[in-house]
Amino acid sequence: MTAPVTLRSIAPSVFLPALVFEIGNGAIAPVIALTALDLGASAGTAGFMLALLGIGQILGDVPAARLADRIGDRHAMLLAAGVALVALVACFLAPSLLVLGPALLVIGAANSTYYLARQSYLTEVAPVTLRARAMSTLGGSHRIGLFLGPFVGAGAIALVGLRGAYVVAMVAVVAAAVLLVVVPDVAPPAGSRAVRGGVGAATMLHRYRRLFATLGLAVLAVGAVRAARQTVLPLWAEHLGLDAGQTSLIFGIASAVDMALFYPSGKVMDRYGRLAIALPSMLVLGAAMMAIPLTHGIVTLTLVAMIMSFGNGIGSGIMMTLGADVAPADSRARFLSVWRLFSDSGNAAGPVVVSVVALSAGLGAGIVAIGSVGLLAAALLGVWVPRWSPFATPRSTRAHRDEGITREGPGRPPDRRA
Repeated sequence: MTAPVTLRSIAPSVFLPALVFEIGNGAIAPVIALTALDLGASAGTAGFMLALLGIGQILGDVPAARLADRIGDRHAMLLAAGVALVALVACFLAPSLLVLGPALLVIGAANSTYYLARQSYLTEVAPVTLRARAMSTLGGSHRIGLFLGPFVGAGAIALVGLRGAYVVAMVAVVAAAVLLVVVPDVAPPAGSRAVRGGVGAATMLHRYRRLFATLGLAVLAVGAVRAARQTVLPLWAEHLGLDAGQTSLIFGIASAVDMALFYPSGKVMDRYGRLAIALPSMLVLGAAMMAIPLTHGIVTLTLVAMIMSFGNGIGSGIMMTLGADVAPADSRARFLSVWRLFSDSGNAAGPVVVSVVALSAGLGAGIVAIGSVGLLAAALLGVWVPRWSPFATPRSTRAHRDEGITREGPGRPPDRRA
């Protein structure tokens, strides 16, 4: 008889490698645009170089599922780490934008593979009674890594210059790969192992077209407002005349609030249902973002940033949890790849919405517009989560949890088809 799966039992093989891997991404995030400027790029081109990470992630979502199905989740992550290492070396040595740009695309695709494989495995191994806490802790591991990365990168930059941040990322990727090799995965509960391959992403999109046209739209909106949060804060801080040090302080305080809430978020979702977190998360994030144009200094902007981070933080892991709820046991990775495609597309669209509206109606209007997308996301989640997720409310959570345990075994909610 195998021991029950707990957060502690899967921490060394899931959460620790994810945290270490994200330290690398956090280290290079602040220096990508600076590297491009150093290579002669204009401000607009430098911004585009940063966007290439997200574009690479979108392009990698569907192929990542095919790779994970073919060679397995763990081997897919190891391959992603190796490819990311080569691309990071290219960034470190890049003599021109023609080398830096493709390398960033490859890093984005490698990130996509790593994230998808880990989410697919966690969906398979975590019992339904622990699913939300597992997903929110995985999201929290990413947040902690992204928070620590810039500080570690700053130390390396002080020692070896701007491109020292890429060295930190190389070390982080190698360390994550070593952990994957040394620490074995926990075996999934009996009967919960997913069927691999067989159904392509296009077939999956067609089969679940009604789900993706409804709940998928909500996922896209959530991704847009979350990504825009990272854009509107520095833009409004610059509008208020705050310097880089003050802006960094606001980000640091807000990130600390964000990081602290991932476990309570998962615990609430497991006990009271997904809507207990999904709705307040988007309502608070959207409303706080719409309040940014009302701020007039560092104190008020910091307070609003903290409220935004509270909304974002309590939603840690919500999209991964919902994806796990609705993913079928057959070709689960293929389904999650399409799910992540919607989420990543929203991440890419959010800053674009801010820019387009700001160009035509001003920065304040652009911020209010993307904040209203958060309120729209809350409405869409409120309508469609109860229909598609078997764990939407406290009553449905209890009913389906008991059914999963007594009839199908932990971690195997009934298969749902659109």
